[in-house]
Amino acid sequence: MPGGVMVGLTLNGTQHAALKAHLFPGDGLEAAAFLLCGVRAGDRRTRLIAREVFPVPYSACSIRTDRRVTWPTDTILPLLEIAERSGGTLVKVHSHPGGDPAFSGVDDESDRLLLPSLRDWFDDDRPHGSAVMLPDGRMFGRTVGADGAMPPLTQINVAGDDLLFWHDGASGAGAVPGFAASHAQAFGEGTFDLLRRLSVAVVGCSGTGSPVIEQLARLGVGELVIVDDDTVEERNLNRILNATAADAEKGRAKVAVLAGAVERMGTGTRVIALERSLWSPEAIEAVAQCDIVFGCMDTIDGRFLLNTLATFYQLPYFDLGVRIHAVPEGLRRGEIVEVCGSVHYLAPGGSSLVSRGLFSLDDVRAAGLARTDPEAHARQIADGYISGVTVRRPAVISLNMLIASLAVNDLLARLHPFRDDPNEAFAHIEVSLSEMAMFRDPKPGACPVFRGDLGRGDTRPLLGMPELSRRVV
Repeated sequence: MPGGVMVGLTLNGTQHAALKAHLFPGDGLEAAAFLLCGVRAGDRRTRLIAREVFPVPYSACSIRTDRRVTWPTDTILPLLEIAERSGGTLVKVHSHPGGDPAFSGVDDESDRLLLPSLRDWFDDDRPHGSAVMLPDGRMFGRTVGADGAMPPLTQINVAGDDLLFWHDGASGAGAVPGFAASHAQAFGEGTFDLLRRLSVAVVGCSGTGSPVIEQLARLGVGELVIVDDDTVEERNLNRILNATAADAEKGRAKVAVLAGAVERMGTGTRVIALERSLWSPEAIEAVAQCDIVFGCMDTIDGRFLLNTLATFYQLPYFDLGVRIHAVPEGLRRGEIVEVCGSVHYLAPGGSSLVSRGLFSLDDVRAAGLARTDPEAHARQIADGYISGVTVRRPAVISLNMLIASLAVNDLLARLHPFRDDPNEAFAHIEVSLSEMAMFRDPKPGACPVFRGDLGRGDTRPLLGMPELSRRVV
């Protein structure tokens, strides 16, 4: 693990709820559990990503009081073996039933024995940690370095229907700058501070991606990772914010145009612009270090890949889609049949774009073939093995901006709940301009396709896909 890199911990909503239920059984005594975690060992951040919760049975504890919990070390031996085989790491979590928001002397004594011994067991530099949960669900924690020091976890977050973040130390934003005064007045300085600390990825920088980027930067998000390998063309000028005819003439990269616009904005947002396809190791590794991801792509295999990435690294995923059906030719040419758009919010460990019926695995395979071998794809269509053909759909900026705004407002509602109903009631939001109506659907059940990949973190090859292997010269 590179020195000086921040280390954080991520759980999903189901894991956090299960952990809280075990750590606070109602008897007022401390309890303990372990998190088996995957790891994203990045150049900007290291993320410990919870894969599974392993409660320490109450009956296995030799001591349980309101200030101490003790259990035999052989209780965790099977866990150590699982972690070693899977390349994972362990985080001990225990409760403070009295609500003390700091490690106690007993905790210090316990962690000085346990955490270095975990490092010795694995004999490598994978980070292990220790965390405390308070009765209201808040958490704080620390890890252990090669020198035996135990620096705090800089961030612990829960990626559920609500997006919860707890940071170590003082506010990261300082005084609210003038440009943010109005929305800080609406959502509070605490939410602005949270936005300032967020790292958000936006994949796809065209029709819906560019207005998402514009809004996030003007809200004061701290870091944006934007990914797109395409260049500006004249036909894009009807929908990419801040793109000009000169950009199209020069064939400038979309990410460069948008990064320059954010820089000129002067809101202090740091932009990491990747002129790459998401189908590259560099893009996967950069996005996986973020807290949240917006998917603004229209390709089936790209959306499937982002859904897979969000599962491996427990990223809350906002998927945006727009659809305009117009008669392409004939006497009715230009007649609009349908105008609609949707935002799907996917919490890690829950449903997926596949289980929600946006596309099937056969569709994913066909789209992958079209991307990697267009001639073979065309032959399979001609032979009847694949149905449908790829067509360029109409795009209108007014619809794109509406859906982009809906997605960013959904993010704000999950960071700072303000809707009348709980956020689980808004897993899918759809707008039909044909009917001038807005619909919503609650959270469906978990998707079995991705279940085994939840929280795996870094693997070789990335995401278990040989296509994402790095080339060795």
